[in-house]
Amino acid sequence: MKIAITGKGGTGKTTIAAALALIISKKGAKVLAVDADPDANLASALGIPEIEQKKIITISRHRALIEERTGVKPEAPGMFKMNPEVSDIADTYAYRHSGVNLLVLGAVRSGGGGCACPENTLLRSLVQDLVLYRNEALILDMEPGIEHLGRATARGVDFFLVVVEPGQRSINTFKKISELSRDIGIKKIYIVINKSRGAGDEDFIKTSLPGCEIAAVIPFSDALLLSDRDGLSVLDRIPADINDCFEKLADFILSLTNHR
Repeated sequence: MKIAITGKGGTGKTTIAAALALIISKKGAKVLAVDADPDANLASALGIPEIEQKKIITISRHRALIEERTGVKPEAPGMFKMNPEVSDIADTYAYRHSGVNLLVLGAVRSGGGGCACPENTLLRSLVQDLVLYRNEALILDMEPGIEHLGRATARGVDFFLVVVEPGQRSINTFKKISELSRDIGIKKIYIVINKSRGAGDEDFIKTSLPGCEIAAVIPFSDALLLSDRDGLSVLDRIPADINDCFEKLADFILSLTNHR
């Protein structure tokens, strides 16, 4: 199972990614959660204590690793390896918490088609390896764009989950992501409606995005805000109805990926 989760900043995509990682892990799958958002918050959403988060290595900032694998120092001019060895990075640098292995990538700098720099090359090679060659359940918490994915990598992604909240800016972001995703070959795109306050919000999104498939509707929850404030995982303190929504989303995803 390989899924990528994205959406406009603030829609709750990291919340969805963390909830799915924790629940799917509890169902017995080996889960690798990858934080591919420069504004990395997946560790917090998984409930990793702040003092422990300091132990997590961000791959794009690991200068020694970048130099070792590409042959040059980060941001250094000159020739470097375009196909660095990356197959051991997840096993070496992932942080394990509550049954989930977390790998934090950090930012991919881009300009047009992406910069030709050693750290960027390492990250792209790593994501391709994670998607195409590893066997565990992979959950990619993406930035609003799709900078980490290329055409070759996209072939290994089962589908995109785009988190949409009731608002025009979120709708516009979905349309951009949907267009870019299809350009690189991702044909299966599902919506997760988040922060819904009722039928009116759901109808607004369905009317704004006709024909799009809805994977789940997650109601607005003050409990999620309080868990974030107190440094708890997204599954702590939530009421049963919200937990049920996350469970149903996980079951939906598993049903799709088990019948590929």
